[in-house]
Amino acid sequence: MLKSTAKTRLAIVVIATVIALLTLAAPSFACTCVVVGKNASVDGSVMTTHTCDGTYEFRLTLIPAKDWEPGTMRPVYKGGGSGAHVNNKKQVGEIPQVAHTYAYFDIAYPFANEMGVMIGETTIGGNRELRSNDGFFEIWELARIGLERGATAREAIQAMGEVAEKYGYGDGGECLTVIDGNEAWFFEIYGAGPFEIGAVWAAQRVPDDEVAVSANRARITEVRTDDPDNFMYSKNIFDVAKSFGWWDESQGPLHMAKVYGWKDSVYNTRREWRVLSLVAPSLNLDPWAVDYPFSVKPDKKVSVADLMTIKRDHYEGTEFDLTQGLAAGPFGNPNRYATPATLGEWERAISIFRCSYSVILQARAGMPAGIGNVIWFGEDAPHSTCYVPIYVGATSVPESFTIGSRAVFDRNSAWWAFNHVSNYADLKYSYMIKDIQALYGKFESEALAMQPAIEQAALDLYKVDPKLAMTFLTNYSNAHAEKVVAAWWKLADDLAVKYQDGYVDLKTVGYPDEWLKAVGFKKLVRE
Repeated sequence: MLKSTAKTRLAIVVIATVIALLTLAAPSFACTCVVVGKNASVDGSVMTTHTCDGTYEFRLTLIPAKDWEPGTMRPVYKGGGSGAHVNNKKQVGEIPQVAHTYAYFDIAYPFANEMGVMIGETTIGGNRELRSNDGFFEIWELARIGLERGATAREAIQAMGEVAEKYGYGDGGECLTVIDGNEAWFFEIYGAGPFEIGAVWAAQRVPDDEVAVSANRARITEVRTDDPDNFMYSKNIFDVAKSFGWWDESQGPLHMAKVYGWKDSVYNTRREWRVLSLVAPSLNLDPWAVDYPFSVKPDKKVSVADLMTIKRDHYEGTEFDLTQGLAAGPFGNPNRYATPATLGEWERAISIFRCSYSVILQARAGMPAGIGNVIWFGEDAPHSTCYVPIYVGATSVPESFTIGSRAVFDRNSAWWAFNHVSNYADLKYSYMIKDIQALYGKFESEALAMQPAIEQAALDLYKVDPKLAMTFLTNYSNAHAEKVVAAWWKLADDLAVKYQDGYVDLKTVGYPDEWLKAVGFKKLVRE
């Protein structure tokens, strides 16, 4: 990187200030990722999660593997992740294509390939002075590079870092949680500045026996140059920090988060506290702390079902419980809609109504990749969805998950089934959520209970014909998913009948006494 002059640094500050002013009124979209090392899980799985919170593309697509002729160029696009009805994808350049690209699952933020490399995403922002609109890569396109080219988490990180450094990163600060059956990593990346084509990035490995979380805040700690087993980073990571005056050797090791992207907002820290407290309550962490450990050892090992529970959390049972208080209304609605920040702020839960989709990604070594690696996929908000298993060796995805638009209500679209039920439940949440929980509990318990038998059958078939095993898993996953979608449409109809006109099964239930007292309910008399 060229050394910045004082004049250049001043221009950078001016540009960053203008960008900040222009984006003050923008809606705040956010995601939460939980990462579990293989020795911290009940069955040796490495896991990560992602909630895609905001108005994003929810249609799931399977991009096939492909061999490429020498000299082929790969187009690079910006946009394309912000909803089926938004045509915002534009080619901005091209780079040399590799000889072979792996099959992967594409959506707003692509999340898994056929080799069992899996990726969660959370936007971390970072220092605005680093933003460069000239860089080729936005985060979703960079993730596609990692999935196309990486057979392991390390390979995916190295591929993403290499192209970002060479062709430029043109997006805000982002964190990708990158896993395979053996390792889990945090990969955090920023631009190199508005006058630079490049990127600043680092990756830190999550200890195998620990759990970590990112809630839209940089989490990578002190970058250790003597520990390649646990750290990777860009060539310019130290020089850029020095050029902006953010760090030098006299301050000790470079702390990636505190130098490049520090935040201390409760909007971020509260979710970190909640996840770490749920997996390690014995630590008795302070919910008002600013700085939490990068990762913690769980009090007991974590399962896929545990992560499903965490993804659905609204701080239930704590002083921050969003299902309690006047703001929750008479029926304990945890949803809080956007309100002018000048008046205050709501608690930000892990599960949020404006979620496009969420995933729990389960990677396991010791089995063929197509069998050992599972996507637990849920359309719309986690608290009202049902997670369905999709194996990375699948040859297709359920049809109803591939279609739909927010602009048109569509009973053929899986997303609309879950969104419709979730919105309807807001009318009488404390009642309807129990019906929803009973149904997703039935299907998720069934899928988790059947998982060992399904995979054993697939392993037996794999010995005879690997393609037949993948067909078997595809047919199972697709049939199960479509059964769930049909059940959700029926649930929507059943809720409309059961809770018509404010009744419950045609019986008056009224309002809770505490809420009636709080809102001044009393007999009306003339004075």
